[in-house]
Amino acid sequence: MNKLKTIGLSALAGSLAIATAANAVDYAVTGDAYVSWSSQDSESTEAASGKGVAVDTDLYFNASGELDNGYTISFYQGINTNKTFSQTSGQVTLGMGSMGTLQVNTFVGSKANAIDDVMPNAMQETWDRVADASIADPSFFGAPTNDGSIDYRIPTMELAGITVNFAYTYDPATSEEAYNASSGGKATNVSGDAMVLQLSAAGLEVGLGNEEIDNDQGLGAGQGQTQTTGYAKYAYGPITVGYQESYNNARNGVGTEGRDQEAEMWAVAYSAGDMSFSYAESTFVNAAVSDTAASTEQELESIQASYTMGAMTLMGSFSEGSNIGATAAGGKNYEETSVAVNFTF
Repeated sequence: MNKLKTIGLSALAGSLAIATAANAVDYAVTGDAYVSWSSQDSESTEAASGKGVAVDTDLYFNASGELDNGYTISFYQGINTNKTFSQTSGQVTLGMGSMGTLQVNTFVGSKANAIDDVMPNAMQETWDRVADASIADPSFFGAPTNDGSIDYRIPTMELAGITVNFAYTYDPATSEEAYNASSGGKATNVSGDAMVLQLSAAGLEVGLGNEEIDNDQGLGAGQGQTQTTGYAKYAYGPITVGYQESYNNARNGVGTEGRDQEAEMWAVAYSAGDMSFSYAESTFVNAAVSDTAASTEQELESIQASYTMGAMTLMGSFSEGSNIGATAAGGKNYEETSVAVNFTF
């Protein structure tokens, strides 16, 4: 494994060495301000109930340029400026023309995580409209290899009228962001990789993803963690419908029996000009393991609408959840009503 890592890093270094200094660099700083009012009612925790006004402001830094050999290099960093100045996303991308692209995900940005939940919506995903911290997140696919990883993405191809996209992600230290370039500071050596295949034609898009985590270290007859997802979306005029399933096969071995998870998502959205409406549902289940029974099924649903006027977007949603946290006891319900306006600049 160490030799393979060395070869991979050497190849990357070679590509960067060939791609010499950029001829010209373009810089851009953009941002947004998200102001919302919401009302929450949770049976699982008092902290998730109540009413309030929230403001979230962000800045986005972009730089790109062309290298002497025709390759392109670009940098992106997202910054949350709400109370504290903190990084939320960051990638460096090397475009190699017909050879595809290499993207280093310093903090989120992998292709696998980009398809964790691709259901159409007018505002946000079902799980993103629930402020209850005890929610079980159905969008678990791609999360382990999202930070501190490297993507290779082929150029978009056309085969017999079908658009094909493929990406491979390698993460030498899963579930952690990239090394600090000066001091390191990693806490895990568990590696993982992921593959994503996407096909689209005549309004239909189909995607498949597989993620393997080598976390069976120290387990006799061990088997590492495997996560898979598959989705289909179809757009006809102003209407888009989608369906997605995800599975997490937890690590197993002598003395350890991991608990598997299953998630299901579907949605329908209608867009006409500057207006959008959507309805979506998602479910999440913790499977039975040893003497522990399967959990009750967590259900989330959300009705959303949005209207865009230039740089301003008005949004609203009504969301409900039942059996929050997908526990064996179940019965914990949640409701949230939210109205928001987002300004981009």
